[in-house]
Amino acid sequence: MTRRLAMADERYRVQSLGRALDLLEHIAAAGGDGARLTDLAQATGLSKAAAYAILQTFLAHGVVADSGQGATRRYRLGLALVRLGDLAVASIGLADTALPVLRDLTRAVGMTSRVAVLDHGFAVVIGRVDGPGSVQFEAALGRREWPHCSGVGKALLAAMPRPEALAILRRVGHPNRTPHTLCTLAALEADFDRIALCRYAVDDEEDNEGVFCLAACVFDRGGEAAGAISVTGLKQRLPEEKVPALAEAVIDHADRISQRLGGPSAEVAWARRRPA
Repeated sequence: MTRRLAMADERYRVQSLGRALDLLEHIAAAGGDGARLTDLAQATGLSKAAAYAILQTFLAHGVVADSGQGATRRYRLGLALVRLGDLAVASIGLADTALPVLRDLTRAVGMTSRVAVLDHGFAVVIGRVDGPGSVQFEAALGRREWPHCSGVGKALLAAMPRPEALAILRRVGHPNRTPHTLCTLAALEADFDRIALCRYAVDDEEDNEGVFCLAACVFDRGGEAAGAISVTGLKQRLPEEKVPALAEAVIDHADRISQRLGGPSAEVAWARRRPA
């Protein structure tokens, strides 16, 4: 733990929080049998009262679990940490996991491919493979995109519980970007319903005129959308009759990434989201 703490700025460390995390480390070291309050207080240098207060806070948030009563009461890591661990692994590993698959996708369809996540309501590109040819699209890594008019943004919003998606749109806004932008909540909700049925989203000149994107979600082992991948090209080079085959290719490659993350296929994940 010393090496990890040394990387932080000493001026801004909160001592009480550091002790709470020390206590959590000792619970982890105790393994499945758990640790007693007396032992935890002694190991961390906390008073029993202070250690107990921290443990009750951890219990309330599911960070630790307990069993037994009185002197035999023991504390072990809680299931809330499983969810946080999954999120950490997914956010760190998604780009590395996706890039080899995106290279295959770009070779297969001849278009620029990207992987993105939602960050504070906006779609943010975390990996990209440029397609062949001289046309370069504005897709800098880390650039924020409006969620309501990007293919990746709409795919990720559609995979959320509807109230959460609408809350994001109300908070960040859904401005009219081009004459093709879906800029009312009613129109966007109808599009989310379509996405849930067909398993892919499109940005049909909705963010930039003349540019077409098609996106599909990537799912983690909990069945949640960890991110989305997309392909981008000029609308004039993509006849409408080629869209179904392109969608199949994007969904197939998204499923490959989901499989590497331990997640379900798009067919299974979207079926779980549709009303019974």
